[in-house]
Amino acid sequence: MAKKQQAAVDTRHYDVIVAPHITEKSTMLSEHNAVVFKVAKDASKPEIKAAVEALFNVKVTGVNTIVSKGKTKRWKGQAYQRSDAKKAIVTLAEGEMIDITEGAKA
Repeated sequence: MAKKQQAAVDTRHYDVIVAPHITEKSTMLSEHNAVVFKVAKDASKPEIKAAVEALFNVKVTGVNTIVSKGKTKRWKGQAYQRSDAKKAIVTLAEGEMIDITEGAKA
């Protein structure tokens, strides 16, 4: 039987996945085999899936994305705009797991 092919790690994969998003909600999602990442604003769902599979050697079953619009705030009377942020909720296959405290394998 042939060995399972691993996806090649591309430098773009490191640009797609910015950081893990660790909150109470994302911790509750991990019980349902999902992990939340902050991703690049221009990243598409297939790019996110390929990056997670290549960097963490797991099988991804689904990717949902959320774009949080930056709030308008005031500081010393001056208005400014916080940056927009994009998050991806990555659902993993049964039995797969990502330990986000460990980091990506080089």
